[in-house]
Amino acid sequence: MSISSSLNAGVAGLSANATRLATISDNIANSGTYGYKRADTDFENFVINQAPGSGTYSAGGVRATTSRLIDEHGPLVGTGNALDLAVSGRGMLPVTTATSLNATTGERPLMMTTTGAFRPDANGVLKTESGLVLLGWPANADGSIPILPRDTIAGLQPVVINANQTAGDPTTKLNLGLNLPATETQAGKSGTALPLSIEYFGNLGTSETLDITFTPTVPATGASNLWTMEIRDSAQGGAVIGQYGLTFDNTRANGGTLASVTTLAGGAYNAANGTVTLNVTGGPLTMTVGKPGDGRGLTQLSDSFAPTSITKDGSPVGNLTAVEVDKNGYITATYDTGFTRRIYQIPVVDVPNPNGLISLNNQAFQVSPQSGSFFLWNAGDGPTGAMVGYAREGSATDVAAELTNLIQTQRAYSSNAKVIQTVDEMLQETTNIKR
Repeated sequence: MSISSSLNAGVAGLSANATRLATISDNIANSGTYGYKRADTDFENFVINQAPGSGTYSAGGVRATTSRLIDEHGPLVGTGNALDLAVSGRGMLPVTTATSLNATTGERPLMMTTTGAFRPDANGVLKTESGLVLLGWPANADGSIPILPRDTIAGLQPVVINANQTAGDPTTKLNLGLNLPATETQAGKSGTALPLSIEYFGNLGTSETLDITFTPTVPATGASNLWTMEIRDSAQGGAVIGQYGLTFDNTRANGGTLASVTTLAGGAYNAANGTVTLNVTGGPLTMTVGKPGDGRGLTQLSDSFAPTSITKDGSPVGNLTAVEVDKNGYITATYDTGFTRRIYQIPVVDVPNPNGLISLNNQAFQVSPQSGSFFLWNAGDGPTGAMVGYAREGSATDVAAELTNLIQTQRAYSSNAKVIQTVDEMLQETTNIKR
């Protein structure tokens, strides 16, 4: 009967608008929640089939469907903490629950969030106040990230940063820029060796010394332009680890530059890049002395013995002073001795259908059959956005739009209530006919 279907449609309208009111109230309540994704309600009508031209119509009513618009992004809000993280575009941060870290059975679940204020706990584990633990790939000792599968969480580990962490950086490369006095290879000179000491750092952060002597070859007449370079390592009790014969050019075009290097002991000289390899304690050390004809390494000019440019990598043991995250998701630690080291990479998680993710508490999400399988990208690669430190993603709620929807929902609810009141009055009239 049409009048009964009108009553059912009115009741369905009240229920649908009550559902819409619930999503609006949730959105407004979370207008200040970082990373909140707006909920939305859509209405779908029901149609009860009738024969065309039958002259009667039965109301089918309405049904409400709700969804979470996870692919909508809120504005980025700047903060003063380097470990406040967000993604400027598509993709999310990989996280897990703090309780799963102590689990003895099963794998920790992969969850994701668009933003988080991460802080180290008592054990140095980075997590939010709500207990979401940040996951990343640990870097190798040289700062490189190992090649790991991108469709599994097997390589992901909780990011751990201890405030009292110390580290050293061994010296592996040394550039020797030095001028030798050309006058010392002339006949009649004393042939006295010229000493030079260069500090380097061992694998355990210890300070060691390379003691280098340059001994000129003094001819009977004229100038030889020949020197013998001998290198001793303090870590090996002063043992000789390299000895080289240096010949300098005296032509007009390349006067004063290296003409050739002859290996007398130690690692061979590589003329292509101007280096020799020294076997110091702890491993090889590559020392650049210059290519033939290159004036940026060892030179022989005038009458002065002077280092022109001596640079090296490495650092003594230092204390952690700062940690920052760059746009590619690399976590870099800075130490008070002046060196930096890459310690983790945070990948960005992406799924084919973000709106199909399962919504959890604390702005966290989990993969579902509707979202599709996840993939771990380098931040900024593929469809994903860059990672941003010192920032949080704000709520995706537009309060003005929600208040407008609230007015519309209130009017629609009142109108459906009016339909029910009208049907009640009509049924009352029907009852009065019998009287």
